[in-house]
Amino acid sequence: MTAVSDSRTVTRADVEDFLYAEAALLDNWQLDEWVRLFTDDAHYVIPATDLPTGDPRADLVLIDDNLTRLQARVKRLNSRRAYREFPWSRTRRMVSNVRIAGGDGQVLHVEANFVVYRVRDGVNPYIGRYLYHLVPEDGGFRISYRRAELDLETLRPHGTVSIIV
Repeated sequence: MTAVSDSRTVTRADVEDFLYAEAALLDNWQLDEWVRLFTDDAHYVIPATDLPTGDPRADLVLIDDNLTRLQARVKRLNSRRAYREFPWSRTRRMVSNVRIAGGDGQVLHVEANFVVYRVRDGVNPYIGRYLYHLVPEDGGFRISYRRAELDLETLRPHGTVSIIV
């Protein structure tokens, strides 16, 4: 349990419920609702598979989005112009080993493991860990930082990270 600035105690179960709800939004392609979970100064990163701990300020990464770029990505994925995702891939996300790794009373640092099964021309699993900075707000959370570190040596046979991991 972790105390936050509004004197409310946040439990791992609270965080798990939020992460499970986020996964459901993504699996159901409710991307507009999903992107509203992010704060105005949000940062979303997926490092390259050969350097999962890479820093986007110094290293090549697959995705390095602020809120504006993330909203544009969602808009494109929701359109027919995202030919890699039209029709949409079917996905199922498994989130586990959720841990509150710290925080400063204003922001919770959360770690979790994931598997995203993507069904499109076969089944391709994306495996890795999430790092979040969650801001408690109105009895829930908003995401100020989300990082998906892939435990893959290569994107083959996946070929792409066109989905939101």
